[in-house]
Amino acid sequence: MTEPRVPMLSPERAKAAAAEAGIPEYMADLSVFRIALHQPGVAAALNGMLHALLWKGRLDARLRELIIMRIGWVTGSTYEWTQHWRVASELGMTAEDICGVRDPAGHDYGPAERAVLAATDETLQTGTISAETFAECRRHVGGDDVLVEMVAAIGNWRLFSQLLRSLEVPLEEGVEAWPPDGLAPHEAGGPP
Repeated sequence: MTEPRVPMLSPERAKAAAAEAGIPEYMADLSVFRIALHQPGVAAALNGMLHALLWKGRLDARLRELIIMRIGWVTGSTYEWTQHWRVASELGMTAEDICGVRDPAGHDYGPAERAVLAATDETLQTGTISAETFAECRRHVGGDDVLVEMVAAIGNWRLFSQLLRSLEVPLEEGVEAWPPDGLAPHEAGGPP
C-alpha cells in the first residue's frame, strides 16, 4: 500500500464524518473517501454524483463501465481501473470486453460501445465531443437525458482519476492492482 499525499482518516473517524455529511457508512470504508472526508462538503458532492450516476442513472451500466475503464486505462489510474473491474465484472461483463478498452479499435465492440468510447477519448484529448461523435451517440446510445448523463459520467470519472492520482489514493489493503493480468498502461506502451 502506497502512502497517500493526504493521510487517510481512521475507519472510525471516516465513518463519523460520513454520517455527519450524509454519506452512506459503506462509502467511508473506501480509501478515496477516507481521504476525501477531510473535506466533508467535497466528499458529499462526490458521493452525490456517484449516487446519481451509479444507482439512479439512465445510461446503460455496461456503457458507463466501458467509459470508466477507458478513462482508468488512458489516465493510468490504478484505483479507478481496479475498483471498476469488480463493478464491471459484477454486471456480467467478460474480461475480454473490459480489457478491450485498452485498444478499442482492436476489439469487436458494437456501435453504442464504439460511440461512447470515441466520446470518452475525444473528451480526454480535447475536452469536448465532436459533432460527428455526438451524433453517433445520439443514434446508438440514447436521448437527451442519456446524452447529458453520458457527458457527466465522462467528466465525473475524469475528475475521479485526477483526484485519485493527484492524492495518490492507495488501493484498499489486500486488493491486487490492474486485474486481470496486472498489466498497467505504461507496461503496455500506454501512458505512465
